[in-house]
Order: sequence, then structure tokens, then C-alpha cells
Amino acid sequence: MTAGEKAKAKTEQAKGKAKEAAGSAVGNDRMAAEGQVEKSTGDAREAKEKAKDAFKH
Repeated sequence: MTAGEKAKAKTEQAKGKAKEAAGSAVGNDRMAAEGQVEKSTGDAREAKEKAKDAFKH
């Protein structure tokens, strides 16, 4: 996994988790859903990079 892609995935995951928590705390369902989507996008990016690394070796 390249360092840039790994950092981007972790950033998306953290940002999504924070947005989801903030949305839930204030009762904003849309913000919570958007945060969940961002977190899932980060998870998918991380999985893709790990799969690429697995096939390199």
C-alpha cells in the first residue's frame, strides 16, 4: 500500500467516523449517513490497496 493512499484511506475513515458521531449527537440523520458513507469509502480504499499489495508478492 502506498503511503499516500494509506493516509488518504485513514483520513477518510477518521473524518467519516467523526462526522457520523457528530450527526448522531445533534440528531442530524443526514450528517450521520454522510459520515457513514465517508467511513465506508475509506474502508473500501484500504481494502483495495491491501488486495493490490497481496498480489504483488
